[in-house]
Amino acid sequence: MSDADFDKAAAVATLNRILEMEMAGVVRYTHYSFMVYGYSRIPIVSWLRGQASESLLHAQEAGEMITHVGEHPSLAIGPLLESHKHDIGDILRESLGHECASIDAYRSLLDIVQGRSVLLEEYARVKIAAEEMHVGEIQKMLRAPG
Repeated sequence: MSDADFDKAAAVATLNRILEMEMAGVVRYTHYSFMVYGYSRIPIVSWLRGQASESLLHAQEAGEMITHVGEHPSLAIGPLLESHKHDIGDILRESLGHECASIDAYRSLLDIVQGRSVLLEEYARVKIAAEEMHVGEIQKMLRAPG
């Protein structure tokens, strides 16, 4: 992979943004898992902690992509907003916003590398698909039963 194949600086900046967003996801989903109360707490906490674990994996993969192209991963964490809204619906709507922002970041990376780097293109596509699945799951959870 040569530097001339794609805009390396733009790709690394985007990968660092992804890394920071995914690290924020680790914190966000872990925090949400502490704030769930009520009869359905156990499955929701389990789902949120699974999301936190997956965010960590995604952050690790982004860091690996950055070092793969010879650059330095960010130590920053993306924005963490404490809305103090801890109703399950509020948590899910905030999660939906985070997942949609993640899709946008991965799409930005895809735009930069499409047709120029099979590795980064496939990485972006796989992550977009995963994030779209998360959006669908959250949308289903937000629907009224029946």
